[in-house]
Amino acid sequence: MRYTRIMGGAFQRRKTHLLPPPSPPPHLFLYLLVVLYLSIFLETSSALNYTDYRQVSSLRLKRIQRHLDKINKPPVMTIESPDGDIIDCIHKRRQPALDHPLLKNHKIQKAPPEMPKTRSTVGKRDGDDDAATAAAPAPSNSADAAKGAWQAWHRNGTRCPRGTVPVRRSTAHDVLRAKSLYDFGKKRHPPGLARRPDAPDVVSGNGHEHAIAYTGSTQEVFGAKATINVWDPSIEEVNEFSLSQIWILSGSFDGTDLNSIEAGWQVSPELYGDSRPRLFTYWTSDSYQATGCYNLLCAGFVQTNSRIAIGAAISPISSFSGSQFDITILIWKDPKLGNWWMSFGDTTLVGYWPAELFTHLADHATMVEWGGEVVNSRPNGGHTTTQMGSGRFAEEGFGKAGYFRNLQVVDADNSLSSAQGISTLAENTNCYDIKSSYSNEWGTYFYFGGPGKNPQCP
Repeated sequence: MRYTRIMGGAFQRRKTHLLPPPSPPPHLFLYLLVVLYLSIFLETSSALNYTDYRQVSSLRLKRIQRHLDKINKPPVMTIESPDGDIIDCIHKRRQPALDHPLLKNHKIQKAPPEMPKTRSTVGKRDGDDDAATAAAPAPSNSADAAKGAWQAWHRNGTRCPRGTVPVRRSTAHDVLRAKSLYDFGKKRHPPGLARRPDAPDVVSGNGHEHAIAYTGSTQEVFGAKATINVWDPSIEEVNEFSLSQIWILSGSFDGTDLNSIEAGWQVSPELYGDSRPRLFTYWTSDSYQATGCYNLLCAGFVQTNSRIAIGAAISPISSFSGSQFDITILIWKDPKLGNWWMSFGDTTLVGYWPAELFTHLADHATMVEWGGEVVNSRPNGGHTTTQMGSGRFAEEGFGKAGYFRNLQVVDADNSLSSAQGISTLAENTNCYDIKSSYSNEWGTYFYFGGPGKNPQCP
């Protein structure tokens, strides 16, 4: 559908040598602001209707602008990405994280955290059969942050200067795609969802479907790591998403005190306005009720890296029966200061979640989950065609299905070891599934994903 921009009527003023031109009435500026927002808003619709048409009041626009002024800090430099993103280079001391009341006196951690040590776990585990250990292919290509461009905004060669951090600028369009200003940048998980007594998954129900591997809930965990291949799954409805991530969890799954740290890649038309896979983070300390958000859309996550923009698109991505590109993410608790750090690749530090943000995670985690999640909104009472991973089932294997490889956990000694005794869960294997295995080269790994709606998944 084509929309016509409405520019408003022309206001003419007579020239005079005696008096200056009269000033337009104050309400005119507000009127023109509303017209400008609406005209731009209408022109941003796409094939997926990423930005719905709706009536926007001037009061709502004022509230949105106040919020944007709060989270979009004054930049030292601005970079225009080829994919349309605006990346603002913000002085690290002015980044959104430090607006959090609990971080009022927080000093950004300057000394590098103590990286987890790697324990040697090479060798076939007890009980593994030859078929399982031979199932993993050779390592794939890796979109490593330390080697060349891996995000679209890097393509023009411009980088943020030292002492700044790159922040993807939020726009009125981003906010208007959300259900409300309160919901902008947050996962919507109403409390009281019906769950199986033994369900490890924190968001079962409300249209959220998963294919995950998870650890037991009785051990103390201090971090996790995995390598995830990146795809661009199709999304049917604008309010649905598809992601592949690591969850670090502690607290009550059925209560209101669940702590969660999350990172991976996601495709979310509602959040970003397109269908590109993007690096993302999330956190909450109260079961997704009031605390936490995606990326840097609220105070909390402290970024320290000047080359990685959380929320920016990842490039290149995997292709069906072609090259596979993956990202490695490690999240762990610094044993000295207690902050939860995130690294990309083997050694690239991104930033950290301060220990002050959490209750249970201020000590340790009790569970780790790895895998995929989608939202199925059932707009017509049936399943949508929103894909998970590559959109192919796990049985199709390397080059076709999504994968997580080299699943590892961090123990109390700050040592990484291959994840042992993991369980898997997929709520509806006719729509999305998961198959785990082990090899000497890939350690504990799994394939996962699916197409959503199909003859077996109506």
